[in-house]
Order: sequence, then structure tokens, then C-alpha cells
Amino acid sequence: MASKKPARAHALATLLLHAGAEAHAAGDPVVTPLVQSVNYVQDPGSDDLMYTRYGNTPNAMRVQKRIAALEGAEEALVLSSGMGATACGLLALLRPGDHLLASQFLYGGTHRLLTEEFPQMGIDVTLVEPFEPRAWRRRLRRETRAIFIESPVNPTCRVLDMRGVSLLTKELGIALVVDSTFASPVNFRPLEHGADVVIHSATKYLNGHHDVLGGVVCGTAPYIDEVRQKEIVWGQTPDPFACWLLERGLKTLDVRVKRQNESAQVIAEWLEGRKEVRRCHYPGLPSHSDHAIAVDQLDGFGGMLSFELAGGARAADRFAKRLKMVRYAASLGGVDSLVSEPRFSSHARLTSDERARIGIPDGFIRFSVGLEDVNDIIADLEQALR
Repeated sequence: MASKKPARAHALATLLLHAGAEAHAAGDPVVTPLVQSVNYVQDPGSDDLMYTRYGNTPNAMRVQKRIAALEGAEEALVLSSGMGATACGLLALLRPGDHLLASQFLYGGTHRLLTEEFPQMGIDVTLVEPFEPRAWRRRLRRETRAIFIESPVNPTCRVLDMRGVSLLTKELGIALVVDSTFASPVNFRPLEHGADVVIHSATKYLNGHHDVLGGVVCGTAPYIDEVRQKEIVWGQTPDPFACWLLERGLKTLDVRVKRQNESAQVIAEWLEGRKEVRRCHYPGLPSHSDHAIAVDQLDGFGGMLSFELAGGARAADRFAKRLKMVRYAASLGGVDSLVSEPRFSSHARLTSDERARIGIPDGFIRFSVGLEDVNDIIADLEQALR
């Protein structure tokens, strides 16, 4: 099920603006028109049905071609949320009786899907400590059909080494599925490192403006057709306006992410020197556990970082209330800087001890770096820490 990697005709920054566009002529609009229609006229007796829930209408098709080009995939499919993309993407691979291996370092919603929902469907899931030597191979079964990883990891910013995992999946002929939301195609393209399927929450960096809910699955054409059947049945297709906004956001992805990479590095280095901060987690820091892997595999270290306050939960409460410009809100990857606490959001269903075991102790702050001037961001963090 390995994806073919077409040669790129243009650089990523150019693809973000022009991939999937039709040849233009005088009088054509520069901006893609929004076609806000659910149904389309057919020839009588034809089964060539264009219908919004099928994901084959103009705004969806255009943005799907663009994202496929960014990831180097044969095809891509846009869904109505990141969780919808994860669920439909995995259900296109798995059947009752199958076994899935997954990293134990997962977004909270994905953790719930795999550990609570999938077992009810007859799909067995084993969570693996991905940094344990030979961990994946030791937990394989005859029924194992896929390995699922998230890298960089939400919210701890750990970076998994895909080399060994992809060699194993190729040896066994099983699928390697990677949630690459934190990286975006600007910083990391998993298909180039041996993955078979790429998943994004398009709500985050791909849109980048905090105004669209969406998800994306990328892979081979036959596989994407399987995902599309799940999307149709489960009603996970976005409306045309969401697709139009997503295409609009993609146009600035390259400049946004590169700016966020630069600012996050400066902020992480500053945080690392603060006495109020017990530890800062950012792949661009030499002190980060996976810095060498990040240097080897990523084109940029990302706009996400996290840090642990020395005073624990009480210090986090004080810090959050003192912020003035940086906002306390869920989600990430947009133009506005946001902080959140996983204990109240993505990992709220876990106990304090369970969170601590996966590297999220009380006092843990997740920070999504926006496009504000980096000195203004630091000034706000400083006055909130004091």
C-alpha cells in the first residue's frame, strides 16, 4: 500500500497557491469562487452524481488536489474534522478482528477513539511505548494490520523516529499511518519517510485562522476511495464554505509556519532560562530528548512548544489568569498565540497520575505560537510569570 511519490513540478510555497488550479483565461476570477450548492444537475439516467456529501464538488475537489500535491500523495480527502479524518482513515484499513498498534503518546480524542470506541467495533488496539527498544516488533500479532503514530506529539512535542517503524511496516506489508498535524507539510511530509497514510486536523495549521473545522487524509487513490465511502456513510464531509476557507488559509501556510518556527525557537530559549519554568519542551532545543531526530527528519521545529511551571497547578492557574495578549483557548496552529492546559482540555479524561506517566504533569502549559511580534509575546509571558 506504499504511496507513489510524484516528482514535484514546483516548490511547496508555489504549490500552496497554484496546485489543483485549472488553466486560466482572460476574465477568470483570481480567487476561487465559492460554489455554495449541495446538489448539481445530472443527465437523466446518469450515475455521475455530484453531491456535497460525496466530497466531489468544486471547492472540495480543488483543495483536495492541492493538499495531495503538498504531501506528495496520489490523492487527498477533506473531512469535516480532524477526528473524523482519524476515524474514517483508520476504519478504511481495519475490520472486526483486526489489530492496531499505536503509540501511547496521542491526542486525547484519538486515545479515546482507539481505547473506547474501536474495541466496541471488534478492533483490538495495543498502545506502545515508542521509545522502548524493539517495542513495535514485540507487540505484533498475526492480526496486526496497521501502526498509528503521531509526530510531533500533542502536547509534549516528542518527535518519533519513523525510520525503524517504516522499515518494519514495509517488511510486514502493513500500513503506517501518521498524524502530522503539529508539523504541517512545511516542516514534515511523512510519505517521504516511509509512511503510507497522512492525517491532519485541518482546523490547525492548514487553515491557520481559527475559523474552520476540518480534517484531511492523504494516500493512494484506491485507499482514499475507501476512506471516501466511510466519509459518505458517516456524514463526515465538510460544506463548500469550509473547503473555500481552507483553500484560502493554505495560501499563507508557508510564510505562517516559517514565522512561527522562528518565533517558537526564540521563545523556547527564553523560557528555558526562567526560574519559574521547570522544563521547556521544544524540538529545536538541544536539551530536548528528540533533538537529534528532529534535526534529521524535520525541515522546521514547529510553532508548538510546552513548558512545566515549577509551582505546579497553582502556578498554572495564576499564569493563565495574568495573561493579557496571549489568549487561553483550545486548538492551535493559528495566527493568534494561544495557551491551554491539557488537564482541562485534550487529556481531561485522564487522572493526574495517568497524565504524569505520559509526560503531562499538573502545571503543564501547551503554547501555540502565533504571528504577533516575538518581543510582545515574550513581554506578555514575562509579566504573567512574575
